[in-house]
Amino acid sequence: VRLVQSGAELTNPGASVKVSCKASGYTFTSYYIDWVRQAPGQGLEWMGRIDPENGGTKYAQKFQGRVTFTADTSTNTAYVELNSLKSEDTAMYYCARNDGTVEAGKRFDYDYWGQGTQVTVSS
Repeated sequence: VRLVQSGAELTNPGASVKVSCKASGYTFTSYYIDWVRQAPGQGLEWMGRIDPENGGTKYAQKFQGRVTFTADTSTNTAYVELNSLKSEDTAMYYCARNDGTVEAGKRFDYDYWGQGTQVTVSS
């Protein structure tokens, strides 16, 4: 099983960024993809999840309206797009595979993680 994320992003405040997470080695539609971020000096923060089987999404309240999760089952790739970026969005962004047992936002014991994508928002 592998989750391979896209490369680092350096962007300006107010812009948007889209990070990808390409899955391999398992049936993509059989597991949720959760997105988690970690800002410098901070703990892990759950952003939400997508069910690639039907495109169903769940967002942490903090990110609702500013974040969009999508999944392309033809390429086994999940995406997170974050709009109206602020300097506080500077963080390492991770995708993680969730078999449904990892409680949203309360646990982070996923069995597989992407390698992380550094997003830096700076003017």
